[in-house]
Amino acid sequence: MTKPEIDFRTRKWVKPEDLNANGTLFGGSLLKWIDEEAAIYAIVQLGNQRAVTKYMSEIDFVASAEQGDMIEMGLTATGFGRTSLTLRAQVRNMITRELILSIDKIVFVNLGEDGRPVPHGYSEITYDRDRIPGPPRGV
Repeated sequence: MTKPEIDFRTRKWVKPEDLNANGTLFGGSLLKWIDEEAAIYAIVQLGNQRAVTKYMSEIDFVASAEQGDMIEMGLTATGFGRTSLTLRAQVRNMITRELILSIDKIVFVNLGEDGRPVPHGYSEITYDRDRIPGPPRGV
């Protein structure tokens, strides 16, 4: 089975505050960006703002980025569990297309109001935002 195609939609500009002591992109900044973007993706797919990160597999940094570089992050859903969603992520240099990092498995869990996992009822990716509940009627 081939891996689903990654769609690179999110871009970040590497600024001085994103650098480590070596003058390259700090891994912690990059992981924060990925987790935030993955959470937004999971929320859209599950229609629930209570989706939370449960697990990240091995993180493979294969290159870095420097101040002024533009990077792009890509995510795709690779599986739906009863209460979970599994994603795959890649980050690359926007100009050179050089791979910076890949994460094969990021798992999000769909939580209810009580903070416990609840079934979400989905089995495929959506590209519509209709799974996110809108404001109450009359507001």
